[in-house]
Amino acid sequence: MGYQAIQGATTVGLICSDGVVLASEKRVSYGRLVASTRGKKVFKLTDNVGLAFAGLMSDMQALVREVSAYANLFRLEKNRPISTKALSKLISNMLFNRRMMPLLMETVVGGYDADGPSLFSLDLAGSLIPDEFLAAGSGAQIAIGVLEADYNKEMDCSAGAELAKKAIKSAIARDAVSGDGIDILIFRADGAEEQTISLRE
Repeated sequence: MGYQAIQGATTVGLICSDGVVLASEKRVSYGRLVASTRGKKVFKLTDNVGLAFAGLMSDMQALVREVSAYANLFRLEKNRPISTKALSKLISNMLFNRRMMPLLMETVVGGYDADGPSLFSLDLAGSLIPDEFLAAGSGAQIAIGVLEADYNKEMDCSAGAELAKKAIKSAIARDAVSGDGIDILIFRADGAEEQTISLRE
């Protein structure tokens, strides 16, 4: 079973005027099998940086554990939180070192620090690309169309969260391996906010 068959997910990220929004749906699939309807693909690592994924759940969880440890060590040694860019570069190096046996996932890093809001996407080999908005996973082609039509970098995080929901709902309507709910993580200057929206009747 190839990578395309197991990456079922729709994950989006966008930079807003006052922060960053990360969001993903909750369905966990493996090929055509729906393994869970309560998966978590958006993770708060620190008060200022988070990760969102599309791909294999076990690989996501392994990377989150390892990166969380590095972020905590940085805080202890430097007495300040790690920046979004530094954490993204760390993850990029980790993924590149594993490129011969890659973690089967697409990674989105977003956060708010002294440099303001920032957003990065990473592929299996650790390619690090900054962007204002992006989508990943099997529903990305549908979600990115919604983002491209409605995204405005002047929108605030409340409007950004609504746009993220709209993009993911559009993908869920057309992608069988995306669904069941949406997790949203918002980073602003004053900290992080998490939301969960149920799509089950």
